[in-house]
Amino acid sequence: MKLWRSPLAWTFLASVLLLVGVGGWLLTDPATSRSDALKTGGLAGGAIVALYALWLNDRRRRVEERRQEIERRRHELEAQRAEQDRERVADERFAKAVELLGHAADQVRVGALHALAGLARSRPEYTQTVLDVLCSYLRRPFSYTRPTKGALDAEQEPELSVRLTAQRLVTDLLPGRDDEGPAYDLDLTGARLEYFDLSGKLVGGLLLRYASLNSSTNISGCRFKDRVYFTATGTESGRLLGYFRCRGTVFESHAWFSGTAFAEDADFTDTTFAGPTAFKDATFAKDAVFAGVVATDSLDLHRTSFAGQTDLRFAALPDSVSLYNTRVRTEKEVRLPAAWKLEELGDGDARIVAKLG
Repeated sequence: MKLWRSPLAWTFLASVLLLVGVGGWLLTDPATSRSDALKTGGLAGGAIVALYALWLNDRRRRVEERRQEIERRRHELEAQRAEQDRERVADERFAKAVELLGHAADQVRVGALHALAGLARSRPEYTQTVLDVLCSYLRRPFSYTRPTKGALDAEQEPELSVRLTAQRLVTDLLPGRDDEGPAYDLDLTGARLEYFDLSGKLVGGLLLRYASLNSSTNISGCRFKDRVYFTATGTESGRLLGYFRCRGTVFESHAWFSGTAFAEDADFTDTTFAGPTAFKDATFAKDAVFAGVVATDSLDLHRTSFAGQTDLRFAALPDSVSLYNTRVRTEKEVRLPAAWKLEELGDGDARIVAKLG
């Protein structure tokens, strides 16, 4: 019974019947020879076999396509399952590392910081989150006492070592100034930093409000794509003098240095300020250099105070410049753009004003 259910059997039967039928019909014609009748009947039967072969080939093709589709879906499911496993492991690593940041031993905290950085390198989608955690650690309260004999006390030294590791890892995770890819944001509001160095890096936005920058701070060659706030930040001497270096830096958006206190030399040579820029109420206790600076949007120097050697020879100034009560010391060398001049106030003070006309 199974034989008669096979399409091959029905095809063979139809081919034989067609051969016999066509051949017999042609033999009734006296003008047709027996060989011609047999040949024509064979062609008719062969056509049935050929149609069956075409159908069979199409069926095999469709079966193979379905098999390949099933295989593709299986591979996709396996890839999704593997990705979910990797995400689960990454989440567990992240949670464990964050938990260890609260450990009492400084070596354990350093290990946790490196674990987070390793996670960001292996899983780039974690980079911003890891940077947020590192910045959060640096925002933790830290009682810093300036060393008098070259070393911190036993309580401060281990924590400072951990914090320096966090700062270095933050820098390492940031892309280079000209790299393609995302620009990450840093929130270091209120942080106390030592040897803070972002030189040559690409940064999205930077929040450094009310921060303390000890020893040298270097953001030379950086490119900031979003807003930067140094509002009420102070640079101080730590193990080294608190120099502030910002040479050749590009601020593509707001650059806010309102109320910033520069305790040592500040160098802004060849920096570009492409957005609104403010040094309102900023104080420069030592030398300040703005030679070659390009400011294209607006520049606010309201009540800015320069106590040391001052070089304000900007390469380009915007149309909107505020010089209200901007002060310098007359006993120090002061270099100004051609459009500005000094107005004596007495007691060694002078203010910068724009020349009329």
